[in-house]
Amino acid sequence: MTSLLPLFLLTIGFVALILGANWLVNSATSIGVKAKLSPLIIGLTIVAFGTSLPEMIVNVFACIKGSPGLAIGNIIGSNTMNILLILGVSSMIFPIDVSRISIRRDIPAGFLATAAITLMANDYFIGNSMTINWIEGLALILFGFGYLYLTFKQGGSEEFTEGQESMPWGKTILELVFGIIGLYIGGELVSRNASILAINWGMSESTVGLTVVATATSLPELITSIVAALKKNSSIAIGNVLGSNILNIFMVLGISSLITPLPFDTKMNQQLLILFAANAIMLTVVFTGKGRKISRFEGLILTLGYVAFMLFSLYN
Repeated sequence: MTSLLPLFLLTIGFVALILGANWLVNSATSIGVKAKLSPLIIGLTIVAFGTSLPEMIVNVFACIKGSPGLAIGNIIGSNTMNILLILGVSSMIFPIDVSRISIRRDIPAGFLATAAITLMANDYFIGNSMTINWIEGLALILFGFGYLYLTFKQGGSEEFTEGQESMPWGKTILELVFGIIGLYIGGELVSRNASILAINWGMSESTVGLTVVATATSLPELITSIVAALKKNSSIAIGNVLGSNILNIFMVLGISSLITPLPFDTKMNQQLLILFAANAIMLTVVFTGKGRKISRFEGLILTLGYVAFMLFSLYN
């Protein structure tokens, strides 16, 4: 019974995060369209940043409230879900074309980001404890700004299409404000009640972050990519996944570690290896079959891989 109220409030927090992210993504995309950005750039930057805000908000609140163990697990779980489940489900709806520039720039950046936190968390750089400290966090943020600069400088592989929709400025600003409010309330509820449930259920904060919180904070990416796939806009679908993963590590973990050092449970090296494997599988399926695309069958393989990942994480 003691878990019912935290579970209810956690659910309310998830709903607030989803609604807030949806409003924020709508308004941010509208601004991007008005600025005549290509669909890939909108997906990699504006939409990816919007859908990564739940991870950002939850991590910031968790760090401020003394539960930093959620932070790294949240990002590893979210990034794995983005590649295996979200990309898998989206490509099952509509095969996803992957542009040459994403293969040259965005997929390698995802590998680099994963390698960076693996080395930092295992103390290959600065410090003598299993944490990501503020100096390493600052380095991650600088990497993030470098990636964003390179992305805008190189651009996408497509030109802006006039058929894309944008909202009136009044509605855009209104959804932007409500989106920020929703994310704030949702982040407060999720971070507080996830920690309570971790204690009640006898689970570590990192495990809760890896499973429950990561699934919740990745729902905006899932919804956004599914909607993009239904509209046959594979550029936003793939850009959302790749951009979110890169920003989650460089910006979200970077900012979180500026607040407090992020402790790392060495058992999570197994999940980091799985995340590396997920990136490798994604790259493999892009180059197999016809053209540079992820087919429906390959999407099914990715989705089944995520089911295996969740069962493995919960079993451990």
